[in-house]
Amino acid sequence: MLFELTFKERGNQRDRDRERAQARTGGKATKGKNDGLTPEQRRERDAKALQEKAAKKAGQDAGGNNAGGSKK
Repeated sequence: MLFELTFKERGNQRDRDRERAQARTGGKATKGKNDGLTPEQRRERDAKALQEKAAKKAGQDAGGNNAGGSKK
């Protein structure tokens, strides 16, 4: 009897959590990978971003910019 009561009380927990999550996000779905790019275009974009980041880091290291802390 106690199990039945508990089960009935908690049976809609998932639904309530979904409603609360939707209310927090304003009803908008998450963007995810729906950016209009093919997997190949996404790989190219990400590779370019990584190359730019590495070039920027190399430029900072070569320039003697030590704003990030001391190197040991």
